[in-house]
Amino acid sequence: MYVSIVVPVYNEEESLDLLCAGLSRSLKALGRDYEIIMVDDGSRDGSNVKLKAIAAADPLVKVITLRRNYGQTAAIVAGFDHAQGEYIVTLDADLQNDPKDIPPMLKKAEEGFDLISGWRRQRKDLLISRRLPSFMANWIIVKMTGVKLHDYGCTLKVYRKEFLRDINLYGEMHRYIPVYIAWMGGRISEMEVAHHPRKYGISKYGIERTMKVIFDLLTVKLLLGSYFTSPLYFFGRWGVWLIMSGALCGAITIVQKIFYGAWVHRNPLLLLAVFFILIGAQAIFMGLLAEINIRIYYESTKRSIYSIVQKINI
Repeated sequence: MYVSIVVPVYNEEESLDLLCAGLSRSLKALGRDYEIIMVDDGSRDGSNVKLKAIAAADPLVKVITLRRNYGQTAAIVAGFDHAQGEYIVTLDADLQNDPKDIPPMLKKAEEGFDLISGWRRQRKDLLISRRLPSFMANWIIVKMTGVKLHDYGCTLKVYRKEFLRDINLYGEMHRYIPVYIAWMGGRISEMEVAHHPRKYGISKYGIERTMKVIFDLLTVKLLLGSYFTSPLYFFGRWGVWLIMSGALCGAITIVQKIFYGAWVHRNPLLLLAVFFILIGAQAIFMGLLAEINIRIYYESTKRSIYSIVQKINI
């Protein structure tokens, strides 16, 4: 199969007919095999009834119903697990993503890219509650991962399926799939896509999700590259800097005592020295424990620390 469309659905009853009709028009124009996988993430409105009616009328629309609301990442993973297409496209069910953008994104992917990420350059959302937190989150992600994309939060993306097989997603990790693909050596590109104002329902996102993004980003940073196979590098670096800072504070305290007669027990730098050294030592020991856990993980799961793209005469 050429392409699978994965759409997480949560309380989007009013938009489903228009969405599926728009997807069908855009995909039929490709002249290739396709499927539309609608994942009902525990909707409480009439979304599931609507999806069943749509699937009964169109066999290319497939419905997966989750037992409860697990979150967008879980819904997307459920779609990935059942997708048969060479390419997998994700988009939101709220009609803010435009199905007309899918064919040009697929054409771009055929040029040899493993991920085409949508960029909502002209975003039609509220500034304070949506666009500003999104800008902050994107800036932080780019700075910490080095993978330069303008819009990590845009659900409209095209993936080459082979790059999704070894990616395990939890929490809100779906937004970091580009980081994983970049780490695996995949080619990434970005395309501007249309973004429409929301017509139906209410947004499921808010400024409070920015904190979740930051927490998940710390996890991703630890799991990237050498940090995953050698977590001591991650913890140890901070531990060494903290110990050096503590030693510097201690040295300043001694100088103030010897040359200026300052009372050591009244000097806050002494407390900082003790605090930094203790936390630094703790960070190094945490790194050692993480090293032990990583080795147990690799040896028990038999997972490889590398990924091969091709073999010749082997």
